[in-house]
Amino acid sequence: MKQLYSILCILFVCSCSPKPDESKEESAPVQKIVDLSHDYSKETVYWVTAKEFELDTVFEGQTEKGYYYSAYNIATAEHGGTHIDAPIHFAAGKQTVDQIPLERLVGHAIKIDVSDKAMDNPDYLISVQDFLDWEVEQKLEVPDGSIVLLQTGFSTYYPDKVRYMGTALRGNAAIKLMHFPGLSPEAAEWLVNNRNISAIGLDTPSIDYGQSQFFKSHVILLSHNIPAFENLTNLDQLPKTGFEVVALPMKIKGGSGAPLRIIALVTE
Repeated sequence: MKQLYSILCILFVCSCSPKPDESKEESAPVQKIVDLSHDYSKETVYWVTAKEFELDTVFEGQTEKGYYYSAYNIATAEHGGTHIDAPIHFAAGKQTVDQIPLERLVGHAIKIDVSDKAMDNPDYLISVQDFLDWEVEQKLEVPDGSIVLLQTGFSTYYPDKVRYMGTALRGNAAIKLMHFPGLSPEAAEWLVNNRNISAIGLDTPSIDYGQSQFFKSHVILLSHNIPAFENLTNLDQLPKTGFEVVALPMKIKGGSGAPLRIIALVTE
């Protein structure tokens, strides 16, 4: 809880700090806020079998009493756009969205960039070696309690479904046509057995790669109550370590997933 309290304090200070010309004190480190979420619209990318986003206008315009008013109804599947996979999504009896401890969704984070490999190979599987290479480069193991973000570079294709997912077709027949990078089951198994992470996320439609048939990486991670964030963006704006993440989903009681607003706090 200390870590969560510290991050909330940082957010409060960022919102309340005076502008540079309003303070005579020496400049403190600046906290840059990076939005890692895509917005929701008719362009939002959803799993090929999921209901897509709908926005219906209730009212928009000037009222009879002279003031402007707007209100809308929305409809959306749990798993589309930037969203969270709760453990129960692939693991019976595990945590639903509303049961995930906030400590797993807020905290220090790292980024592993495999875009130089994945951009040329839409079926790329992020490997144990990719994690070991990061640890050698950074001269430290993946820190305990980290939120791990995986950058494949595929967010640059969003929302072009053909380039981002491999197909613009929808329905069960489209599943076999999907191509995008993901985390290998071997790497997922290595993480749960050898490292202690809080959550994991990436900039593709699924933690498993597009051609997966058994979704083993989902099963492995979610069975250990490690939630997954999918369809992230702007990971290229993050350093490889030394930043914080705040990932707050819609609190759907009993939900297997939910739309997610996720940000990173980067000290400049």
